[in-house]
Amino acid sequence: MIIEIGHFALVLALVLALAQAILPLVGAQRGIRSWMLLAKPAAIGQFAFLLVAFLALVHAFVVSDFSVVIVYLNSHSSMPLLYKISGTWGNHEGSLLLWVTILAFFGALVAVFGENLPPRLKARTLSVQAMISIAFILFTLFTSNPFARISPAPFEGEELNPLLQDPGLAFHPPMLYIGYVGFSIAFSFAVAALIEGKVDAAWARWVRPWTLLSWTSLTGGIALGAHWAYYELGWGGWWFWDPVENASFMPWLMGTALLHSAIVVEKRDALKAWTLLLAILTFGCSLLGTFLVRSGVITSVHAFAQDPERGVFILAILGVALGGALTLFAWRAPVLKPGGMFAPVSREAALMLNNLFITTLTFVVLLGTLLPLIFDVLGLQDISVGPPYYKWTFIPISLPLILLAAVGPLLGWKRGDLSGALQRLWGAGILGVAGIVVAAWIDFGSEVMAALGIGVGLWLLAGTFVEWAERVRLFRTEFTESWRRMRHLPRAAYGMTLAHAGLAIAIIGMTASAAWKEEVVRQMRPGETIEIGGFTYRLEEVRGVRGPNYIAEQADFTVLKDGEFYTRLYPERRQYMVQPMPTTEAAIESHFFGDLYAVIGESDGAGAWTVRIYEEPLVPWIWTGAIVMVLGGFVSMSDRRYRVGAPSRQPAAQPAKA
Repeated sequence: MIIEIGHFALVLALVLALAQAILPLVGAQRGIRSWMLLAKPAAIGQFAFLLVAFLALVHAFVVSDFSVVIVYLNSHSSMPLLYKISGTWGNHEGSLLLWVTILAFFGALVAVFGENLPPRLKARTLSVQAMISIAFILFTLFTSNPFARISPAPFEGEELNPLLQDPGLAFHPPMLYIGYVGFSIAFSFAVAALIEGKVDAAWARWVRPWTLLSWTSLTGGIALGAHWAYYELGWGGWWFWDPVENASFMPWLMGTALLHSAIVVEKRDALKAWTLLLAILTFGCSLLGTFLVRSGVITSVHAFAQDPERGVFILAILGVALGGALTLFAWRAPVLKPGGMFAPVSREAALMLNNLFITTLTFVVLLGTLLPLIFDVLGLQDISVGPPYYKWTFIPISLPLILLAAVGPLLGWKRGDLSGALQRLWGAGILGVAGIVVAAWIDFGSEVMAALGIGVGLWLLAGTFVEWAERVRLFRTEFTESWRRMRHLPRAAYGMTLAHAGLAIAIIGMTASAAWKEEVVRQMRPGETIEIGGFTYRLEEVRGVRGPNYIAEQADFTVLKDGEFYTRLYPERRQYMVQPMPTTEAAIESHFFGDLYAVIGESDGAGAWTVRIYEEPLVPWIWTGAIVMVLGGFVSMSDRRYRVGAPSRQPAAQPAKA
């Protein structure tokens, strides 16, 4: 009965979405205030019904209701509760329902917290948001019904994919979806502004907190996915330029450009048309990612569906949403006032150049992702686009972008002093050059790109500190004055500092792990040792262990450094009992300079096991950098200027009666 209630709630959400899409839009066009005010209760009601539908599906997974098709295909009574819950979104139908629920959640947030929005803009924004909801609710109901029953009901389910039975994968998809779907609000604001024909600083301030929330969540989601791949798949890597990895990376890049461009609109009333275009293309990249994951055009551990008919439906949504928005942009963007002018050397120009680099990088990733598909459709020879392509395209374009990221914040608005900014960065320059020299000396210059990566990472990290120190006049005035400036510095400024510093830390970690990783693969018997990275690994034994729904072979390694005990590692090779799929559980010990990483493989039947040992330099810096970036995003969102989107609009004073 609860499943039927959930199904009915999904239908009611569609009805409310239809009302929200039509009536407020017509009301805004005709000036009918009562119709515009309907947007708020409709948005809240739509989210409430979708939440009921989603919770009904969660309940079915928790109680192991195997009469529901997706519960039968993706759960088992012996699974831990966490994986029963995460099984709700560990499949195409359930994850799509979560996608739509988050979409409605963002609309409800705008409805509740957007009281200071102009009524027409708010009504049009929520109307556009509802149009997106309509498309995906129809997609859910007609091609991906999560409430479909199976009769007679089986006694047991087929279990969730063992690779997805992991705490990281329980939280990775929701965070990723908040990022993906959250950009829909920026898209809706952009389309509403184009309909209205007005973009100003207040519009940019309304858009920024939603974009920040989406960017921050997407950053965390991508980091969680990379960390899962690092320790769960057992190959010692955290990124492989998989098409689905790229599908989440492209909206992150475009969202980064959108954040920087919105700053220019807010501060200088410039780059309006460009910012609108970025808002449209960012959500377009999110829709493209949804198509890649759910269409069946690629095969990946990240992909949910292999049904071409569903892919056609999503492609139609992508075509209508993106095509319609771009057509509206081509028609209305020319009427927007150009805004403030600025010199070629200024902070505005630096941010615009930053945007051009980022959009170029996005195109590089898009080309590398789609090129094999294009060749396949045209019947040409199969091609594979892998890490070497990105090494010689993405990285060279990234280097000047990172150099610019340290210089831009030191330039003034409207007209900047480039020589003065570079003079203040002399210490950062020395540190960057020293990093290049040391890195080149470590590997005798065999990895030039790695040395450059370490250098620009240190340049950005030091440059970020210099910019913050300049703001608070550290070491240039009395400490009491600097302390006063620190306390009064806007949180958005601290957020930018943390985000740039986190990016620099992550860049150093990514570069070192990619360039200087060491690996040993061999057969080992208990008592034998391996030397790698200054550590000695001794295999003590391999024993059998049992989990809630799997059995495993667990290796026991003693790790020595300079002949002294350092730590113990316990990697596992698991065999799940319902789905006969072996999985690896790497054993990882982190220290400041990297990770000790051990994996146990198959036995040869004669008392030896295949063992893989990795020395992973500076990998913890990647996760630290991601955490600092996410922290920076949340600190920026806490800025009082963005808590309500924009200052309250005070009514004009009325003349006193005689």
